[in-house]
Amino acid sequence: MIFSKIRKVLGDIYLVFVLIFLYAPIATLVILSFNTSKSRNRWGGFTFDWYGELFKSSTIMSAFRNTLIIAFLSALIATIIGTIAAIGINNMRKLPKTAVMAVNNIPMLNADIVTGISLMLGFIAFGISLGFKTILISHITFNIPYVLLSVMPKLKQTERVTYEAALDLGATPLAAFFKVVFPDIFPGIISGFLLAFTMSLDDFIITYFTKGAGINTISTLVYSEVRRGIKPSLYALSTIIFGTVLILLIVSNIAQNKIKKNK
Repeated sequence: MIFSKIRKVLGDIYLVFVLIFLYAPIATLVILSFNTSKSRNRWGGFTFDWYGELFKSSTIMSAFRNTLIIAFLSALIATIIGTIAAIGINNMRKLPKTAVMAVNNIPMLNADIVTGISLMLGFIAFGISLGFKTILISHITFNIPYVLLSVMPKLKQTERVTYEAALDLGATPLAAFFKVVFPDIFPGIISGFLLAFTMSLDDFIITYFTKGAGINTISTLVYSEVRRGIKPSLYALSTIIFGTVLILLIVSNIAQNKIKKNK
């Protein structure tokens, strides 16, 4: 009894340390975004000036806009393609399905630098000039596997009998899918979209190798600023992004819990 209590206490302490290591850098970044002083070692007082400077900087706002547009479009397109692909893979026989899923896992296990250089060489080989469209295509490419892995478990939980029953009752295949299958896999689709959006928002290496001159995302802008010294306005931007992603995750979890309760 005593040993089980000690084990539980040690487990809780370990969890607290893990959370501290994970979120202490983010908490530091948030605090620095409100620091009057540009020094990271001295607190000069509380201010919102860096947030005001953030919205006045055309360079940062352009990179922010590019990042959001690329993240949203790539996540949306990857979610559509990944969902359709997941439905097709789910209807395959066991051996082809296993082979396709193994191929799907390769981009996630592969090093980002290898993927980035490969995509860059592929674009150059086909005569495609590097720019916004190449970044978008690259992000769609590496987002699809994550969507597949989010949707596939939900498809396995659905019962094919209900879909076939809808067809027997006179529904068209498309209507039967949206009325019967789609509501069951919708939480997986949302999870896949949010995961793809976050992965795209966070990516640096693949974006760095596939972007052209004159276009920046937040990650590439921060990389270029490191050599000259990071501006506190970038701390403010990172804080806004972190808050936005956190709100999206909370809303998503609440929505999924409501769907489960309604079922």
